[in-house]
Order: sequence, then C-alpha cells, then structure tokens
Amino acid sequence: MSRVRLSFLALAGALALASSAQAQMRPYIGFVYPAGGQQGTTFQVRLGGQGLDDVDEASVTGHGVTAKVVEYRRRLGPQEIQLLREQLRDLRRAAKGKTLASVRTGKADGQDAMMPEGSMMDAGSGTSAAGSGAAKQDLPSRIETRIAEYCQRPACASISSIVLVEVTVAPNAEPGRRELTLATPRGVSNPLVFFVGQVPEVSRKPMFTAEFQVLGKEELALRKRPDDEVEQRVTLPCTLNGQIASGEVNRYRFEARKGQRLVISAAARQLVPFIADAVPGWFQPVMTLCDAKGKEVAYNDDYRFKPDPVIFYEVPRDGEYLLNIHDAIYRGREDFVYRVAIGELPFMTSIFPLGSREGTAAAVRMNGWNLDDAEISLPARDASPGVYLIGAGTRRGFFSNRLPFAVDALPECLEKEPNDAPAHAQAVKLPIIINGRIQRKDDWDVFRIEGRAGDTIVVEVSARRLESPLDSFLKVTDASGKVVAFNDDYEDPAAGVNTHHADSYLMGKLPADGPYYVHLGDTARNGGEEYAYRLRISPPRPDFALFAVPTTVGLRSKSTGAISVYALRKDGFNGPIKLSLKDPPAGFSAFPAMLSPTQSVTRLGLKAVEVDVKERVTLVIEGLAKIGDREVAHVAVPAEDRMQAFLWRHLVPAQEIQAVVFNPSYEPPAKRVRSVSTPSKPKTPETSTSGTAEKPKFTKRQVAGRLRQLKFLYEEGLLTDAFYDEKVAECEAAL
Repeated sequence: MSRVRLSFLALAGALALASSAQAQMRPYIGFVYPAGGQQGTTFQVRLGGQGLDDVDEASVTGHGVTAKVVEYRRRLGPQEIQLLREQLRDLRRAAKGKTLASVRTGKADGQDAMMPEGSMMDAGSGTSAAGSGAAKQDLPSRIETRIAEYCQRPACASISSIVLVEVTVAPNAEPGRRELTLATPRGVSNPLVFFVGQVPEVSRKPMFTAEFQVLGKEELALRKRPDDEVEQRVTLPCTLNGQIASGEVNRYRFEARKGQRLVISAAARQLVPFIADAVPGWFQPVMTLCDAKGKEVAYNDDYRFKPDPVIFYEVPRDGEYLLNIHDAIYRGREDFVYRVAIGELPFMTSIFPLGSREGTAAAVRMNGWNLDDAEISLPARDASPGVYLIGAGTRRGFFSNRLPFAVDALPECLEKEPNDAPAHAQAVKLPIIINGRIQRKDDWDVFRIEGRAGDTIVVEVSARRLESPLDSFLKVTDASGKVVAFNDDYEDPAAGVNTHHADSYLMGKLPADGPYYVHLGDTARNGGEEYAYRLRISPPRPDFALFAVPTTVGLRSKSTGAISVYALRKDGFNGPIKLSLKDPPAGFSAFPAMLSPTQSVTRLGLKAVEVDVKERVTLVIEGLAKIGDREVAHVAVPAEDRMQAFLWRHLVPAQEIQAVVFNPSYEPPAKRVRSVSTPSKPKTPETSTSGTAEKPKFTKRQVAGRLRQLKFLYEEGLLTDAFYDEKVAECEAAL
C-alpha cells in the first residue's frame, strides 16, 4: 500500500475519532423488543437507541439472566447505502458464471465473494457485524439486510441505531420485572424494563425503523405488513410480544373452553413509561376480544387509572376467539412495544389492608382472578418502614402480578362502619394510621379527633400511590361544621410514572380547643371493595426522601463527574441534608455536598481514582440529616429524568445506580484485521487538451467524509478488500 494511501487512511481515522469525541454522549436506548422472555429459553432481542458506538456489553439485573451483544447496526446515511448497493452489485456479478479463479481452485461460483478478504474479527469484543449471529449470514445477505432496513428519514432518530442482544434465562430465574442496560467503553445506558415470564412466548417479526410522517401524507409512512402476518394463531397460555406501527391492528386467534376464567393483561406503558415526542406521552393500547362470528364480547383501554388495559373474561362457550390490539389513536412506530399475557393466570385486583405496622403479623385478604389455591407473600415481620411489592403464588407454580404494600411505625386501626357523618364519626387517638375503604358510591368516612388551639396536624391519604383506584378528597371541619381545611390532589414528585396525583394531603394549625372531624371521600363519588386507603392523622413527622439522577454514569479515569440529587421534604422538614457515597467501591469517592434548607436539588461530585475499572460498579448515595434529636439517614432512589409530551418532566424510579470508569485515551480494538492484498491502481487524473491537469472535483473535506464512510463500512465487514481499495483509490484521484 502506498504512502499516499496510508496518509489517506490516517486522515480518515483521525477525523472519525474527532467526530466521535465531539459527538460523545451517554448511551441511550429507547426500546427493547421483545421486552422479556420465558424461563429456560435463549432468544434474541432488538434494542434501538443512539450513542451506542463500540457497544460491548449487555446486562440484566437480578440473578439467572445473562445477555451478550451479538451485533451493532449503526444508522447509515444515503451515501453509505449507495456504497453498499455498488458492493452488492459487484458481488452478484462475481457470482454469475465460473470465473478463471473458480475453475483453477475448484471453488463454487462466487464463493470468494461470500465473505470479505481478511474478515478476521476481534474475538474479544463480540460487537463486530461479522461476529456471532451476523457470521451466520453471507456477505450479500448481510448487505441486503442493511439496505432493506434503511430509513432515510426516521420517525425518531434517537432510536434508529440497532443493537442485537442474545438473552439466556435460566429455568429457575425469578419471574417478574428486571432492568436491561447496554454499555460501551465510555458509559452505561439508561435502563429499560425487561420481564422474565413463565409461559411460552409468541413474538412477531421485529419492525424496521419507521418513516417520518409528513403532514397530509401520513399514509406513506404506514406499515405495509404482509397479509399472512396480520393475524396469528396462538395456544393458551402464552405471552404475546409485538410492536405497533402507525395505523396497525395486531390480531391473535385462539381456542378457549367454556368456563375458563381468562386474564388478558397488557404491558406497554410499563415498558416505555414516557415517549417524549408523542401526545399522549406513551403508547396507549386498546384491546378488544371478539367471538368466532366477529362480535365484540369484551373491551378495555385502561385498567382503572393505568393506561395498560386488562380484560377479565369467563368463557361462555367452547370455540375460537380473536384478540385485537392497537393504539387508541392509531399511532405507532418501533418503540410502541407491548407484552400481553393471556390464559387462566393468577391476577390480584386488590388487597386489604394496604399496609401494616412494623413488627406485626398482618392478615391480608386478596381479591382477583384464578387465586383459589394462591398464597400471598408478605414482607418479613422485621421489615423496616417502606413500601414493598407483594404477589401471590399458586400450586401450579404461577405467580401473580405484584401490588404495593406499606409498612409504617405508627399505631394502626381499621375503619368501622357506620361512620358516614359527624354524628356517627369514629373516634381515634393521635397519632394513628387508619386502614379503610370507601365501600359504595357517595360514601364518606368521618373520624373524630380532639384538638387544642395551636396544634399542628397532618392528614394524609395513601391510596393511589398504593394502586387503589380511590381519588380521595379530604376536609377537616370543627364542631359547628365549618370547614377548617380541605384538599383534593397533592402533587408528589415521588409518584414516578403516576401522572395523576390523586392522593390528598393537608397540614395546618387548629384554631381552637375542641373536637374536629376528618372527612374522607372519593372525588367522583365512586366506591367499592377495591377503594381502599391508608389515612394518617398525626402531628408533623418531618422527614425527607432523595432521588439520584441519572441511574448510570461514565467517569474518565482520574477525573470527576456528578449526579443530581433531588430532595423531597415531608411535613415541613427544612433542615440541611449532607450527601455522600455509602460504602464507596474501591477507586471511587465523592466531594462533600450539602442540600441547604432552601434547596431541592444539588449536584454530588464524584471522583474516579483508578485508571481503569473494567467492570460496572453499583453506587449508593446516602443523605444524612438531623431531625429533632435524631440522626436520620436515607438512601437515594435511582431515577431517570424523563419528559412527557414535550413539556412535563418526571422522575422515573429504577433499581440501581451503575458507574463505569474509562480511559480517555482508549481506542477500540480493530474490528477487522486488514489482509495483505494488491491495491487497485489509482486512476490517473484527467488532463485537458492543453495538457494541464484539471482542478480536483471534490474538496479535502468531502474526500475525508467519503474515506470515513468507507472506513466504518469496512470495519463492519460490509466491504471486500478489493472494493475498499478501489473506492479509496477513487478518493485519491479526486484530489
């Protein structure tokens, strides 16, 4: 290879590295499909995101699930697609008829063109396009795949780079919700929800990148699904995995027997809680169930206050049934992902009470479907105050959905009827947590307390946060019936993905000695067995909660970074909060940080001492404050700052904070070892009739861009040596 050729390649490499450094961002993933799998299976999932160059690791939280990167398909540009078309054309020409080389070597026609020369990959990275799963395809097939998936103007550019990951779920992996992340040598991505299931999984073919919809020409971007893929026949029980395209309806046909109590529960908003550039700000699935004649027999678009629908259906007769699922306003693209579990599966619709006092054995009753032989699993008796997710298991080994259960330190009691009016009010002594229900429409629960002038009391409802459908309304009246205080909705930033802050809260001073009455009802005057609540009436209990954003951080070795820490102050707490790393891993430390009484957010500085920490580590951020004569410590909840519908921001809780340290001088290993070959002869610049050379047709910047495209495609194993040399020679001749 000539010195000129080497200088050209060096220029392309330098520009590629410069471009990569300038565009460096935290790795981001916007969807994973399918978003889960069955115990004891191995399958491939597809993730869409950006900032994923050199992705080399995939991880799922918890035990029993392993994941490895198979292939990375970065978003290609139109000029790169043109190069691939030219390469494919050359390969097809080479495959026609017998060449002199094939006659001499005895190889089949075109065999030399199936894989590029020098296609040895870095065995340790697991990220090359020709490695793992991609190696199972010959070169023409791989190029055809990339061309077929090309989208010039994606509906959402931030999810247009694709990563293929192989996931293995152990037979004994605990079922339920996990989180999946990707890592590059410079950082870890945001987490996405990933489920371990118990029943067989059915997955539709993954979508290609959706086209941008032009106003007035939306039909041009509709998915053109083959007729034989519109409807699928499935066998119950199973979990259905799909992606909804714009204007699309997915259909599933199955056999059911008379008397079966079917639960059809969808997970969509649970998988991608907020889509920033969509209104409403999430995929809103709608499910309809029809009989064999096409008559609609069941419908749901929301399960109570949750956007993900659930259908409960007792089958009236043997026969075929058809389930339809689509978006409420027929939107769609590749991040409109769903999972629908269908069968005679256990499902808890409510529990009572919604919590218990720490150190006591709670007697909890559950309602729902297919729970006849199920046993509920409660927090340990010595569990500290907090909110826990509990579920029920059946003798067949199936586990139900999980519901939140609160543990607190205050005394507790049960609501007692009749207590609908002050004349029949239930007397309680403070402090107290009352477990009750709004049992029927227009029902009010009234509680009598004794107060003294100047006393400050707090009245707080926990219902919606504990997945009760109650939309509470509170008011406090004095002995004459005069309203002293009232509240409908109280915004709680800790509510995460719950966008309707339906729980009530009030705090105030009592104006005089005497009895007071706390009235609790439903704003819409609804009621029922599932309309449970926990009502706290007490003096203020100053406290705080912390949230740490983001959930992943990449630090340069021997350098610094930061995480934002949000403080949610409770019951008037206004003291300072000291922040630190709790039991920091080796090589990590934090700079002293303090949230002053007037601050709700600050930055906690982090420092990485080690030159290179090859594995991810988990960080725990702790806040320490003095409340009265007590030292109170709380661990920050990991969270992602997410936008809803272009405007509202939410803190979405996650499971852990992950950190990685990288060497800023790191360069990814060569994905492809260049074999020694005879380069094609550079074209000689044309000369004019006067004998002088013509001016270059392209600028150095244009040529450098072309070389960069060639370099990336070559390293991905999509170009042969001969084609690569020819195009590089053309670039030389263009200057």
